[in-house]
Amino acid sequence: MFQLLFVLFIIIPIIEITVIIHVGELIGVWPTVAIVILSAWLGAKFVRQQGIATLQSVQTKMAQGEMPSGEIVTGLMLLVSGVLLVTPGFVTDILGLSLLIPSVRAGIAKQVQKHIKVNQMAGSASFQHGASGNVYQHENSEEPFSSTKDTNKPLSHHQGETLEGEFKRKD
Repeated sequence: MFQLLFVLFIIIPIIEITVIIHVGELIGVWPTVAIVILSAWLGAKFVRQQGIATLQSVQTKMAQGEMPSGEIVTGLMLLVSGVLLVTPGFVTDILGLSLLIPSVRAGIAKQVQKHIKVNQMAGSASFQHGASGNVYQHENSEEPFSSTKDTNKPLSHHQGETLEGEFKRKD
């Protein structure tokens, strides 16, 4: 992880500065600045358009009861693309623009989805609640809805317990 952060925050800016200096020597300072600003503006515009289309696709899939995993990955790639395009420099602009190409995104999404594990249970769900996001196991072995429990306690008393139940979809 440290190596990745090192590359992101040290090596990439050095590469960007070097490329900007060389391009500035070739075409001049003001055209170079104009290209960097124009690429950031166009990139933000395209990311916005494709982001809205992805959001609509997510809403459609969710309305149909399907898991929009591909659209979620696409949305994350569009977010990364937007950050890369807004970052001044030619190398990050090229990477950001490549993520705007649907076929490139589809290829990356397929590779990412191979590593995503979706746990679907037929007709049941498990809801976990905890302040730190950790899964807690209740030490008390009695049933959560047994008559021996004090039902007048506030809801915050149950924080950290896992609630399980079954559901039936009625469309």
